[in-house]
Amino acid sequence: MRFGRIAVFCAASVFAGTLAAFAQSPYDGNWHVTIVTKSGSCEPTASSMLTVADGKITAPGANVSGTIGSGGLVKVSINGAYANGQLNGNAGSGKWNGASAGIPCSGRWEASRQ
Repeated sequence: MRFGRIAVFCAASVFAGTLAAFAQSPYDGNWHVTIVTKSGSCEPTASSMLTVADGKITAPGANVSGTIGSGGLVKVSINGAYANGQLNGNAGSGKWNGASAGIPCSGRWEASRQ
């Protein structure tokens, strides 16, 4: 009987570990993101550190919400600006748009995993 309990416990542990592995995103980690304004009156360049955990994008002290799909598709909102693009391995890029003092601006972004 004791062996049966141990076997069930081991099987449950392996199953739980497998679920945790599936919950992780291949893009989890810390990312350094640089944005470049191509049009409008927003800052010419800016950079920030973002964290990806289970495919969700966060940043301390910033109003950030977004996701990264399993294929690397990025969709994010940062302080009222919107960005989309693609991550591949340890790098990525895309486009963004927002406004400064009500004047539209837009540009490109690049990211690298730290």
